[in-house]
Amino acid sequence: MKTFTSALDKAWTTPVEEGGDIPNVVFKTRTRIESDDENPFDWKDLTSEDLFKGKRVVLFSLPGAFTPTCSSTHLPGYEAAYEEMKKLGVDEVYCLSVNDAFVMRQWGLKQGLTEDKTVGGLGFEKVQLLPDGACQFTRGMGMSCVWDSERGFGERTWRYSAVIDDMKVEKLFVEGGEVVQNSGPDPFEVSDSGTMVDYLKSKSD
Repeated sequence: MKTFTSALDKAWTTPVEEGGDIPNVVFKTRTRIESDDENPFDWKDLTSEDLFKGKRVVLFSLPGAFTPTCSSTHLPGYEAAYEEMKKLGVDEVYCLSVNDAFVMRQWGLKQGLTEDKTVGGLGFEKVQLLPDGACQFTRGMGMSCVWDSERGFGERTWRYSAVIDDMKVEKLFVEGGEVVQNSGPDPFEVSDSGTMVDYLKSKSD
């Protein structure tokens, strides 16, 4: 049987190091507008600088919206810990996945997140869902992987979490310590909200 897979560039699969810069890319987001339409949004380009510059941000990244671990534990854990993380010196909490803005919004609604309905709003009131639909940020972070033969996924992000301080990686938690292509297991041991809260507490003492 003929296959149409291609190898990923090594740089896309080699995680950025702590102290390194995050990639400055464009995120294709949807911003709320004044409208009675059932989909009252318009496109808005946001760069990494718009989202991260001058801020201390917790970022967690997961393979896919609506997938089991991401939906049952990963996102709910960070949503529940949001206020505690803010008290520990974090400005924003972002959840990133290689999905488009439409999918990310519907997933957030399905998860019961409270939507920010103000004009100009970019999603939800607590954890913000970042659509990395073209995988640009993920590649720049060195976290790109595929599960084509394993799960039928195309290019996605490996599961990880990070603290990003003014565009630089302060702390990085990579599941399994490396990016694995077509991994059978989907490890979830160090990128959880509890590990992140423990780290933030250790830096605030």
